[in-house]
Amino acid sequence: MKNKIVIIGCGNVGSSFAYALLNQKTYVNELVLVDLNYEKALGDAMDLNHCLAFAPSKMTIKAGGYEDTKDADIVCIAAGVNQKPGETRMELLARNKKILTDIVNKVMEQGFNGIFLVATNPLDIMTDTVYRASGLSPKKVIGSGTSLDSARLRYLVGEKLNINPKNIHAYVIGEHGDSEFVAWDSATVGLNPIKNYLNDEQRKQIEEDVRNSAYYIIEKKGFTNFGIGVCLVKITNAILGNENTIISVSTYNKEHDLYISSPAIIGRYGIKETLKLNLTNEENNLFLKSIETLKKNNC
Repeated sequence: MKNKIVIIGCGNVGSSFAYALLNQKTYVNELVLVDLNYEKALGDAMDLNHCLAFAPSKMTIKAGGYEDTKDADIVCIAAGVNQKPGETRMELLARNKKILTDIVNKVMEQGFNGIFLVATNPLDIMTDTVYRASGLSPKKVIGSGTSLDSARLRYLVGEKLNINPKNIHAYVIGEHGDSEFVAWDSATVGLNPIKNYLNDEQRKQIEEDVRNSAYYIIEKKGFTNFGIGVCLVKITNAILGNENTIISVSTYNKEHDLYISSPAIIGRYGIKETLKLNLTNEENNLFLKSIETLKKNNC
């Protein structure tokens, strides 16, 4: 295993992922950047290489092409058109579905047999698109899902309670989008139920802020990139380091035949296990509603 990563799409998300990989301690030995605009990928590779003297890890970084995916351990797809201010993730569907299908076909032509990591919105449907176009096992096709939403949740709860977000154990599940929700009943601060710290009104406001975070950021700067870049590193490390880490990502739900976010154990070969959800009746209804939203829009 070469611990080789190929990032396809050097826009805001792809470049931020590459930069985050360089700035954090990772298992990556080789990083290849692929973009429709080769000069952009080349410029990013040059810029990143100039950081190596101060980076925590040594890695080979270059611009490349689809031929580089043949022996990659992970191919991250961060290509696609951006979400415009006021535009929902679902409105991106038709434009990005065609782009990703074309990318996957080109990757699979190289004989790729690694893990796809998808970061293109609308995330769950795009991950489902990659799964069906690739023909790979669903364990080897992972979407970043609600990993970022869960990180936002932990930050906001931690800020409210003045507690380190690392000690907040809570997950956003469902669609990475407007029908996502927080599994509050199983959320804890340390070992204590989070409901001991936050009342109904506070939880409702935090959940709304989590759901709308991307819209707030896009309104201010036109796109989101740093948060998702770090989340992709977290998932990458879980895979390459065989960490068996639990992260809320977009995985294949066999019962409903679609991709949707749930906490899952991630290791060297992708999804080791999707954890069984212990939801209240209300939360289960929200999960089913999220499933219906995805089914309705995935046409």
